[in-house]
Amino acid sequence: MRVNFYILADVDEIARQRFTCRLAGRAVAAGTRVHVRAPAAAVEEIDALLWEYPPERFLPHVRLNAGETPPAEAKPAAPIVVAAEGETPIHREMLINLAPDIPDFLAGFERVSEIILAGERAAGRTKYRSYRERGYPLFHHELDDWE
Repeated sequence: MRVNFYILADVDEIARQRFTCRLAGRAVAAGTRVHVRAPAAAVEEIDALLWEYPPERFLPHVRLNAGETPPAEAKPAAPIVVAAEGETPIHREMLINLAPDIPDFLAGFERVSEIILAGERAAGRTKYRSYRERGYPLFHHELDDWE
């Protein structure tokens, strides 16, 4: 498994969510299925954003609400799943982790992406150390002008 840290120069949460859409869109275009793990309060916002951002395209996805069993058709049909922390992933190719912690279900994912805002470097370093201690290969990307 490969872990990518994307460090955004931005400081607002909407930038993290827009970058999530961009990253998920690139992954889907390459044929990769994506699980977006987010705090429960952000799931609805990310779901709405995937319908309209980037403006030139729609990103096919399904949203899982807390405790909800995914519909059977979600597995083959929706390449992006947006779910709250604690929900079991449907896809195990790419994880975009927007939650403040590292999930226990990393096994089986090919890639994990952590998106860190400029004001969160200390928390990002803590996550980085945790992944490093687990022996995962880590990659760091500083992004000043990604839009």
